[in-house]
This record gives sequence, C-alpha cells and structure tokens, in this order.
Amino acid sequence: MKKPLVAVVFGSRSTEHDISILTAIGSVIKPLELAKSYDVLPVYIAKDGRWYAHQRLSDITLYQSGKLDAFLAKLRPVAVRLGKGLTLVRQSGFGKKEMNIDVVFPTTHGTHGEDGELMAICEMAGVPYVGCDVESSVIAMDKVLAKQVAAAAGIPTATYVAFSKQAYEGAPDDWLKQAASLNFPVFVKPAHLGSSIGITRVARKKDLANAIEVALHYDTKALVEEAVQNLVEVTLPIMGNDEPRAALLEQPLLKSEDFFDFETKYMQGGKKGKGGAKSGKQGAQGYSIIPADLPAKMYETAEQTGLAVYRALGCSGMARVDMLIDTKTERVYFNEVNPLPGSLYAHNWAKAGVSNVQLVIQLIQLAQARWEARQKVTTAFTSSYLQQF
Repeated sequence: MKKPLVAVVFGSRSTEHDISILTAIGSVIKPLELAKSYDVLPVYIAKDGRWYAHQRLSDITLYQSGKLDAFLAKLRPVAVRLGKGLTLVRQSGFGKKEMNIDVVFPTTHGTHGEDGELMAICEMAGVPYVGCDVESSVIAMDKVLAKQVAAAAGIPTATYVAFSKQAYEGAPDDWLKQAASLNFPVFVKPAHLGSSIGITRVARKKDLANAIEVALHYDTKALVEEAVQNLVEVTLPIMGNDEPRAALLEQPLLKSEDFFDFETKYMQGGKKGKGGAKSGKQGAQGYSIIPADLPAKMYETAEQTGLAVYRALGCSGMARVDMLIDTKTERVYFNEVNPLPGSLYAHNWAKAGVSNVQLVIQLIQLAQARWEARQKVTTAFTSSYLQQF
C-alpha cells in the first residue's frame, strides 16, 4: 500500500526563517521518518520566495555549510499547482516530475506562512494541512486582533495602546502621548512577529519613541502594553480540534524586569545575565520549569484560561498560549498565541507523555480529521442567476 506523501514546508520570507529550518528538520522530518508510516518530502521556501523540493533539503549541514545557494541553483525551483489537491512540479533535463501531496505539514514561522498565507494555499488546493486554519492563524498572528477577540470572550488582557505604522507616522506626537499615559514599565512589540524580534522593555518615557521606531521597522503595526506586576509568565501547548487537550503549563525562569529576546532564546541556550536558567528543572532551551511551580488553584485557572483562548480564537491542530499572572491579585492575563510553536514544543509534550513521533502522527491525524469534516460542508450553489442576463 502506498504511503501518504507528507510535504514538510519550511523557510519562507520571514525574520524567523532560520528557526523554521530547525523546527522542520529536527522536530518534524526526523520523527516522521522514524514513524515509517509516511513518505516525507522536504519543501524549502527560499528567502526570495521560490519553492524547492528534494530529500537533501532535510540535511541540516547543507544550511550550515554555506553551499545552499549553489545547491539550489542546480536543483531548480518547483511550480505549485492547485486543483484537486496540491501538486509540486519540477522540470529537469530529463523531463517533468510531478509530486502529488497528501498532507502539508507547515513549519513556516512568522510572515508568509504561519500568518495564514500557506494555509490559504492549502485550502485553495483542497489538501489537508497541520495546525490552525486560515482564520485562526490570521487572528493569532496579530497580537492586537488576538487580544480583541480574547477580550470579547471575557478573557483579561493587559492594558495597551495599538496603532498602525501609517497612523503613527501621520501623528507621532498624539500616539506617543497615548502610549506615555500607560503605567510604566511597558513593552513595545511588533504586532505580527514571533521569537521576541523587535520587542523592547521600556522603563522611561523618554525611551518610548525609539522603541516604537524599532517595532515599526519590523512590522506595519505595533502595540505598547503595560507590564503585569508581581509577574509569573507561563505558556501552555495545546493540541486538538473540537476537543483540545493541554500539555503541561510551563514557567520560564526569569525575573519580572527581564524577558527573553531572540538572542537569549536561540543564541545562548536561554542563559543570559540574571534572567538565565537554574540547574535542575529545565525545558527545551534550559530556562523553564515543567510543570509550572504554582499553587494548584492558580495552575488550574491558567490552564483553563489557555484552553478558553484556544477555543475563542478558533484554533485547531495545535497552538501555544502565553499568559501573564499577577501572583498578588492571582489574576491571569492572556498575552499572545503562537499558532506554530518553535520545535512544536515537543519537549513539553514529551513530559506530558507524548513522544516526538506520537506528536507528529497525532497532528497529521487531526489535520486529516478536520479536512474530512469540511468535505461534508457544501461550498457550491447552483442557481439560474446568470440566465437572466
């Protein structure tokens, strides 16, 4: 019996391009190969937007060697054909090779992928794909929109001010005045980016304009939000469609004045200054406690808040919900949702009893179940409308 062909799509025109490569190869392709239930096709989207498909693209040393561009120049990009499914077509001197994809496993972090664009291609093609759908991906990847949806569902969020780049450039003094009215310290964030790129903690009002300039350098929308006092930050990986289930609540080891920027997360193993890790209870990058060290009632409240956010945003497949807890008031605030967690947060699921291999298999099964359910919905309508003209 022919195995389903799973296209693991990664890279793309994103500031998180390199993180995407690591997620694809280490957390998806290798476990899928170990599962031996699928044929796995690595599909790399280069920084210029061209698509490539080849087994050699699953070799991490190719990206570390400095020879990637030379390899791609010889390989030739594939054409993406939509119709009854998704087909990748590669032309060569020996003719044309067509690869009919059965399931797409997106691992494209950030813009032009995780933000719903790749999911929309899959929807147009009518092919099952892993993770959140178009609508929930769009909402989750916009920190402002996600907060608005969560607030409408009665879920608390920190007080914030948000604006587009165009609006800010049109009236910078007005927006600075609004942002300066918040209680400091504040965090200034690009609205659509992950991996802590472009985020600045601002303790003094005089530094606010520069932080906003940094955020709007990377994005077309920014938000300025008050820091939660007496802070414990937690994150919750969740998996499922109509009946989501949570992994373990995870607690980064940091002080309230610190936060994990890109350098801390990915370049120094989570060990940077006084926000670094303690030995013993460590997560994937050595800077978290799993499960979070919280009183039972507070743990349960945070877990239920995470699940409520997942449902409110319409997430399916998987996501990770980040929350902020004021330990004095015991109030849990929704922070943001990551619809495609780096490394799939496999380290957390492993502690919850789900191995890497089981995780990717279950995510594919959830994708197929959602696709099958949607096939029962009528999307075409026959009428005599055009005959009257």
